[in-house]
Amino acid sequence: MVIAPHADDEVLGCGATIAKHTKSGDDVVVVIATDASKGAPEIYNKKAIAEVRSEALNAHKTLGISKTHFFDFPAPALSVYPSYKIAIKFTEIFNDYKPEVIYLPHPGDIHSDHKAIYIAGLVAARPQGIHKITAVYCYETMSETEWAPIQGDNGFQPNHFIDVTDVFQTKIDAMNCFKSQIRDFPHSRSLKALDALATYRGVTVGVEKAEAFEVERQILL
Repeated sequence: MVIAPHADDEVLGCGATIAKHTKSGDDVVVVIATDASKGAPEIYNKKAIAEVRSEALNAHKTLGISKTHFFDFPAPALSVYPSYKIAIKFTEIFNDYKPEVIYLPHPGDIHSDHKAIYIAGLVAARPQGIHKITAVYCYETMSETEWAPIQGDNGFQPNHFIDVTDVFQTKIDAMNCFKSQIRDFPHSRSLKALDALATYRGVTVGVEKAEAFEVERQILL
């Protein structure tokens, strides 16, 4: 299960890893946590949110995602929204699907919504009861993670890499569905930037293309 603060974060952060999971026969569920028309209607209207959600569904079809859930938490105002309410909703969906692995946004991202979703996700993923989420990974989101404050030692430091050489084009195809979100190079939310990052993460570990993560928790059963 991939938890995304906003539609397109899931593709930016781990789209190729999702494609690798689905290619291997894994069921992947995506949760888009927020609706910006609820949190900032003066900036994001309902029509714009409907458009990006439609783009997300097309992207998810490209990636082979089995189910998409849209929640309505008020972006970009999660820093003043009760975290426990988000955690309760995440707990419910974790109980419904019983995921083995979850992917969360990195807490150091410049967008405070990402940290709020990360915290609520960790609360919901506490290893209690019979079913345990055995792995929690944090992904990097272009246009958020690389702009994190350098103070506080909370930068992204990857220690888990997925070789996505054979499925990277699927990520690009999925991102191409987000016509409203793609930007021109040298913006970091451009297709060329995504390719450059995957190449850099790949050569770091000796492969052609990779996606990188921070390990939050792994349980060997």
